Amino acid sequence: MTDPNKPDQKVSDDDWAEAMSEQEEPSSSADAASDDDDPWAAAMAEQEAAEQADTEDEPESEAPQAKPASDDVFRPLSAEKSATPSRDLEMIMDIPVKLTVELGRTKLTIKQLLELAQGSVIELEGLAGEPMDILINGYLIAQGEVVVIEDKYGIRITEIITPSERIHKLNR
Repeated sequence: MTDPNKPDQKVSDDDWAEAMSEQEEPSSSADAASDDDDPWAAAMAEQEAAEQADTEDEPESEAPQAKPASDDVFRPLSAEKSATPSRDLEMIMDIPVKLTVELGRTKLTIKQLLELAQGSVIELEGLAGEPMDILINGYLIAQGEVVVIEDKYGIRITEIITPSERIHKLNR
């Protein structure tokens, strides 16, 4: 029999038999050396030992046990901490917001938009005398009526919108 990688070298059946016998009967010293050299075997043995230790430590019930939250997670409530929310509110007092008063809305086609010229009148959905919407950063927060003070327009707030009313107004 010949080795396909080395066609000039003859391999006898005795060589094959010797190689097979070495594989079937490993010596005890070679086996111990292979465990030390094989990191996978060591890792698998370590994992099995850890899993056995976990199963011995676990109680019989499968339900996880709740742990009380420490003071590090939730600050305890006390009378002296009552001033904290006002201080936190002071931090955001200088943040600018955009206030918009909406007179009304309408929908136009592109053709109608292109036909607009100086002096054109656009009909809005809002009725005359109806309260105007007051928006903060695009969210409806109140309604009011238009007032003129000297030569400037202003708005008098007549109603603050509740959260449930805000949702209803968004749907229109």
